[in-house]
Amino acid sequence: MTRLTHHFRYYFFVLFVLWMNGSCRQSLATDPVSVIFDTDISGDVDDVLALAMLHTLADRRECEIHAVTISKINPLTAPFVDAVNTFYGRANIPIGVTRNAQIRDSKYLHLCKQSIDGNRVYSHDLESSDDAPDALTVLRRTLSAAPDQSIVIIQVGLASNLADLVESPADTISEMTGRELIEKKVKLVSVMAGAFEPVNGDPHYLEANVKNGIQSMQRFSEKWPIDCPVIWSDFNIGTRVTYPRQSIARDFEYQANHIVKEAYLLHSGPNHDRPSWDLTSVLYAVRPDDHYFTLSPQGQVSTAEDGYTSFTETENGRDRYLIMSDRQADRVRESLRHLVSQPPR
Repeated sequence: MTRLTHHFRYYFFVLFVLWMNGSCRQSLATDPVSVIFDTDISGDVDDVLALAMLHTLADRRECEIHAVTISKINPLTAPFVDAVNTFYGRANIPIGVTRNAQIRDSKYLHLCKQSIDGNRVYSHDLESSDDAPDALTVLRRTLSAAPDQSIVIIQVGLASNLADLVESPADTISEMTGRELIEKKVKLVSVMAGAFEPVNGDPHYLEANVKNGIQSMQRFSEKWPIDCPVIWSDFNIGTRVTYPRQSIARDFEYQANHIVKEAYLLHSGPNHDRPSWDLTSVLYAVRPDDHYFTLSPQGQVSTAEDGYTSFTETENGRDRYLIMSDRQADRVRESLRHLVSQPPR
C-alpha cells in the first residue's frame, strides 16, 4: 500500500466517523413524540394494528405512549389493551375507559382471556373494564403532568372522551379547565373520522366514527380550541391503503400466539385486506415531516345532525385533512406493514 493510498483511506475514514457522529447527534436531538392514544378498540381490528404500530414506533424511540383511553363500552376493552401493552413490554401504561358511549360487541377481545392448560396466553392485570379508571381522569392526569405543548393525541374512534375533556371543569387533578389544559399541553390532535371527498360516488357519506357518536363529534368539532391543530384522516385515506393479508400469513411467524395476528384473523379472516384507517392517523402523528401525506389548506370541520362532516376552507383555520397520492400510498402501505409486524423489542 502506498503512503498516498493510506492517506486517502484515513481521510475517508475520518469523514465517515464525523458523518456518523453527526447523524447520531441529529437522531438523538429529535425527541420522541409524546402520545395519548384514544381508541374505540372493540369492533374493527385496525385499532389493534394501530396500537401495535405505536409500540413498535416506541421501540424505535420515535414515540412514548403516555396513556391509552377507550371510547366504546365492553367489559373486555381495558383487559385486551392491557394484554397488548404487556405483550409489547409496556404493562404499566395507564388505561382509561368511557362510562357513557356506544356499547359494542367484539370478535376478538376475548383473546385476552385465552388460556392453555390453565395458563393465560396473554398476560395482563386488568380483569374487567370496570377495574380501569375513567378516561377523563386519565386524560386530565396525563395532561397535567406533561410539559407544555408536548402531547400529541391520536383519536381513532368516537369523540366522546375528547369532548368530555374539553368541557371538563377544574378539579383536584388540575386547577385548569379541560380547555385550558388542552391549550397549554396539547401540540396536535390526529383524528381518524369523517369523509371530505365522495365515497364510492356518495357525496354525503356518513362515516362510522362520526355516525356512531354524532353528538360527541359535534361537541369536539365545535369546542376544541382554535389554536390546537386537528389533522383529519378521513374514510378515503384508510380505504386506499389496505393492510395486506400476506403480512398476516407471513410476517408474524417469529412468535406463536401473536395477539395481533390472532385478533386480525378472528375479525377479518385470512383472505381479506383490511383498510388501514386508524394506522394512517398514527403514522402522521409520529412522522408528520416524512411526506407520507400532503395536507389540505386550513379550514374548519363541522358535524351535521345526521353525522355528515364538512370542511370549509378558512384563513388560519384549526383543521386540515390528509391528502395522499398514489405514490405516497405505496410508501404508506409498505411502512405500515413493516411497523405493525416488527417483533417486540
